[in-house]
Amino acid sequence: MNEVIKFLKNDIFDEENLSVVVACSGGPDSMALLDVILKFKEKRNVRIICAHVNHKLRLESEQEKKDVQEYCEENKIIFEYMEIKKYNNDNFHVQARNIRYKFFDELMKKYNAKYLFTAHHGDDLIETVLMRITRGSTVNGYSGFSKITKKSNYYVVKPLICVTKQQLLEYVEENNIKYAIDKSNDKTIYTRNRYRKNMLPFLKQENKNVHLKYLKFSEQLIKYENYIQNEVNKIMPSVLSNNVLNIDLFNNLDIVIKEKIIGHILEQIYKDDISYLSDIHINQILLLIMSNKPNASINLPKGIKIIKEYNKLYFNNPYFKKQDFKILLEDEINIDNNKIKIVSESNDFSNYTIRLNKNDIKLPLYIRNINTSDKMYVKGMNGSKKIKDIYIDLKIPKEKRNRLPILVDSDDNILWLPGLKKSKYDKSKDGNCDIIIRYIEKGGK
Repeated sequence: MNEVIKFLKNDIFDEENLSVVVACSGGPDSMALLDVILKFKEKRNVRIICAHVNHKLRLESEQEKKDVQEYCEENKIIFEYMEIKKYNNDNFHVQARNIRYKFFDELMKKYNAKYLFTAHHGDDLIETVLMRITRGSTVNGYSGFSKITKKSNYYVVKPLICVTKQQLLEYVEENNIKYAIDKSNDKTIYTRNRYRKNMLPFLKQENKNVHLKYLKFSEQLIKYENYIQNEVNKIMPSVLSNNVLNIDLFNNLDIVIKEKIIGHILEQIYKDDISYLSDIHINQILLLIMSNKPNASINLPKGIKIIKEYNKLYFNNPYFKKQDFKILLEDEINIDNNKIKIVSESNDFSNYTIRLNKNDIKLPLYIRNINTSDKMYVKGMNGSKKIKDIYIDLKIPKEKRNRLPILVDSDDNILWLPGLKKSKYDKSKDGNCDIIIRYIEKGGK
């Protein structure tokens, strides 16, 4: 454990008065982690918060909670506890992980903690890498996990990544630390347990320090991945906007960058559910892009749909929240690289230009996106029509509708669907106008 203590001393607890959260199940791994971090409590004035989650799946859970709580009380560690009372029919492991990390997030905010510690060790890394290579993943997935990961407001630290399960067991035994054994870890119905029982003994027989080899492999992969990601970050804004991919521009890129962009998009969609991802999905999307069909789509796990329409590729994620916008139109604004501009004159009388009279409307004007109840008095029609129905008639994809601009006045009267339809307020015919507005799509003048 000397390497672990050295890492914590030099890279984590090199500053004083920190607040840290330690995820602790009560097993040998997390109890060893909690005990090692305890060594810095007095030396660096560290406030330690122990986060214990009861999954309510085993009879021993209540006793495990009591044991962890007792350890915390003896060592003046703050004890935080949560029960998972209900699971749905989704992937249990993914769901449980998401619930745990939501709990951890809350604690990080509550205590203004800088670091969240988890007890992943070297054997866990080997299992993760092997499982992902076997089933297929992204390059990022093949690396397993890193020692330090930056979240939005804190860091997740896995200091035990350089030691084995056996070393942790020896540590808790030598230091007389009470711990629990989860018997479900012996059940071979779980994929990870089969790797643990069948693969790890063979690898350790070949090289007793094989975990360090896998750690080196992981670190090298992460290093190369970070370099490629930096290059992708420079390129991505030119080909991707609001989860819509420009296929013409995308096709000019190197295949490595293409794969990385698609992988990055999928990782953003699935977030922590990376177990759903495979290199097969990236290849499916690339084949969809290369297809001669102008309109086609594929379905991915968790209800994700990828839709190709001519030179655009839409990533339809049912978990994306509707992003509303309302922007004051003073002179010129940009929406998705398209311009809406007030001009002094224009020879255009198409749906890309509207002419208004100040006496008919209430200033100022705004550009916003669609609301559920939106209706418009379409020029040349009797009565009003729902904007949603207009979009349907014009065969505009659902994925695109929420980003389309709508011109309204201060009373929220809909005046214009730029490039699509004008309202009864348009004065193109009688010329009695004092406001002219143009919609200029990307590349237009």
